[in-house]
Amino acid sequence: MRVLLVGAGGVGTAITRIAARRPFLDLMVVADYDPARAGAAVAALGGAGDRFVAEQVDAGDEAGVAALLARHGCDVLLNATDPRFVMPLFRAARAAGATYLDMAMSLSRPHPERPYEECGVKLGDEQFALAGEWEKAGALALVGMGVEPGLSDVFARYATDELFDTVEEIGVRDGADLTVDGYDFAPSFSIWTTIEECLNPPVVYETGRGWFTTAPSASPRCSTSPRGSGRWSA
Repeated sequence: MRVLLVGAGGVGTAITRIAARRPFLDLMVVADYDPARAGAAVAALGGAGDRFVAEQVDAGDEAGVAALLARHGCDVLLNATDPRFVMPLFRAARAAGATYLDMAMSLSRPHPERPYEECGVKLGDEQFALAGEWEKAGALALVGMGVEPGLSDVFARYATDELFDTVEEIGVRDGADLTVDGYDFAPSFSIWTTIEECLNPPVVYETGRGWFTTAPSASPRCSTSPRGSGRWSA
């Protein structure tokens, strides 16, 4: 497998360290707008980095990304960039005939007049609108494969198929106790994405009603703290 990894930040660098241990990887091209950052990610692998090369790329340049995929003969584009670059990378992968994988999906936009009652543009809507093109080409795109959606979807599917006879509701709670010494607040990914996710109206799907939104904390629920020392509402 030959992979173009776009984005050599915290997530991208973690991916390289995992990929270095995978025997199915023939080549990983680590590309970033900052060539020094891409180079540092490869150099940090030491002797395990013989299957890795660093490149410079503008994630917003669809033609440039497609050309980079072709030049290295990559059959997969793995997107580890800011969500604002999802669509150009998604289109570049389709143009180059590459399999595509991301963690964030195309961005949402609240309803312009009724943001706490009706959905505007939902996460992934722009990508799903192009699903027919991918299906017609027999191509594969795995979108939203981060923690949630993504890993939580896999867990939900497994629970539905293997653990329960019926499922009435699936709730996902996202929390962490990550600390970075010297910082009172240190999000583990893009601060822009953190703010956007916190400010967006909650999106809900109900059978018979479909998609809708609510005001923040409109339906608080209490759950046991992961540390067992208290309770929190979401």
